[in-house]
Amino acid sequence: MGFFIETVFGGLMAGMLYSLIALGFVLIFKASGVFNFAQGAMVLFAALAMARLSEWAPEVLGFESKVLADLLGFGGAILVMVLVAWLVEKLVLGRLVNQEGITLLMATLGIAYFLDGFGQTVFGSDIYKIDIGLPKDPLFLFESVFEGGVLINKEDLYAAAIAAALVLLLSLFFQYTGTGRALRAVADDHQAAQSIGIPLSRIWVIVWSVAGFVALVAGIIWGSKLGVQFSLSLVALKALPVVILGGLTSVPGAIVGGLIIGVGEKVAEIYLGPLVGGGIEIWFGYVLVLFVLLVRPQGLFGEKIIDRV
Repeated sequence: MGFFIETVFGGLMAGMLYSLIALGFVLIFKASGVFNFAQGAMVLFAALAMARLSEWAPEVLGFESKVLADLLGFGGAILVMVLVAWLVEKLVLGRLVNQEGITLLMATLGIAYFLDGFGQTVFGSDIYKIDIGLPKDPLFLFESVFEGGVLINKEDLYAAAIAAALVLLLSLFFQYTGTGRALRAVADDHQAAQSIGIPLSRIWVIVWSVAGFVALVAGIIWGSKLGVQFSLSLVALKALPVVILGGLTSVPGAIVGGLIIGVGEKVAEIYLGPLVGGGIEIWFGYVLVLFVLLVRPQGLFGEKIIDRV
């Protein structure tokens, strides 16, 4: 029983990180109606900016404090992602208002390839380290209940807590702020939102900036675990089934979907993996989503689309 609980805990913590990345997809889809294939590239680009700016700051400004270097790197990376958001709106989205969804989708693919190439040009292509002080030693819980206790990785626990706090803040932002309501109005109908004075350009810059900040936090967490390398952009592929399962327009759906897939893939890998030779964790989320879509195409929490003819 203790080992099962340990597996579930591991899945929940992995699921929160999936939810964090999926949240970036949901934010941009809610505001622009496009599935943002550049989210993985944004995670990588933000993490590269944080890692490299933290390295360059002491050399340029002449100090030795690692904490100050990390703070400057974090602040600089936020500014970089806001600049990326502004450029995306000015050079891409602002010129494609009211275009077909496939046009916007292809535009995000172009943004993804550009960010991958530009990031390599500016920041380099080596593996870089991000160390924000997350503890890496194990933690044993419930030792009095289960023999040997339940083993939890402190780094995963802290990372899941950070992800959960950010998801909660963004949920409150969407529900209780004027900007959040404006974002929902834009998501429902671009033209109607414009007709009541909501500026699309400002809203898109805000939502891409917020998605960039989410990508930065996700990049820092995954970068501290795996190192900042160009395969980091593939982490977003783990979030694709999460956002589809939860629903493309639902922030709570991204959370619940992440937890379901996180726990499901861990449990399946441990208990079913030996029967089929392993590897279930890689494809479990996609197979689960396939079965859910057969029953509920809009996802668990997505809005049902009704076309009147």
